[in-house]
Formats: sequence, structure tokens, C-alpha cells
Amino acid sequence: MISEAEANEKVREGWIKSWMAFEVLAINEKTARESLEGLIDKLDKSENIELFKKEFGSVKRVDRPLRNVETGFSVTCDVEIVSKKLEYLVQTVIEFGPSAVEVLEPLSLNLKVGETQNILNTISEMMHRFAAAGAGGILVLKEKV
Repeated sequence: MISEAEANEKVREGWIKSWMAFEVLAINEKTARESLEGLIDKLDKSENIELFKKEFGSVKRVDRPLRNVETGFSVTCDVEIVSKKLEYLVQTVIEFGPSAVEVLEPLSLNLKVGETQNILNTISEMMHRFAAAGAGGILVLKEKV
């Protein structure tokens, strides 16, 4: 984890500053907390981003969170990161699955065609992985007749 001053320096160098929210739901309090802590530890070790803030919420009991589940436990974590490229930020979102993402800085981005293609191919690859795993897939839309 880097300091906020180091993160701000990277933003001045052209990096992207983002906020992300993560949430875990589990059937016991310990699993909820440990699962989210493990995910944030992996995020902190990611090669493509630098984590500079993390704030865990308290574990909350949730009644009937899912069908056939009487009680669950939820915990959240807000993080702030910097990424050198939008491509790295997109990859981080795909790999770590935050509940929400907000780009804080800069106010606008100028993308090269190559970076745009890499982002689109990364998303396309993930869609094909879902389809191959039977976890959803690609819709084929029919033309209107």
C-alpha cells in the first residue's frame, strides 16, 4: 500500500485515481470478514494498480439474504487506488468485482486506439469465459421481421 501523497504524485504524472466499494455476504461472521480481507489483500498485491486507502465497515447481520438462507453476514470495504492506464483499471474491475466504481481523477481521459482495443478485447474475452463456463453468455439478437 502506498501513501496518499504518493498516490497524488502518480495522479500528477497521469495515473487514474478511483474509488471502489466491495461487499461480501457469507453465512457466518468470520467467513464474511476473512473473505473480504483476503480479497483486499490480493488487490493490494495486484501488479496493475496501487492501493492507498482502505476502510472496512463493521459486519452486519442480514435476515433472509437469499432463498433458503435464514441469516447471513455482510461486510463492506471502500478502497481508493491509482492505475497507470484505464486498461489496468478495467482489468481490476473484471478480476476483483467491486460493487461500485467511481473515477475521481482526472476529469477526462484521452485514449489511444490500441488501449481502447485492449480494453474491448479484455471484456470480450471475459464474456467468452462466462459462456464457456456455462455462467451466461453472449446474446444473439435477431433482426426485427
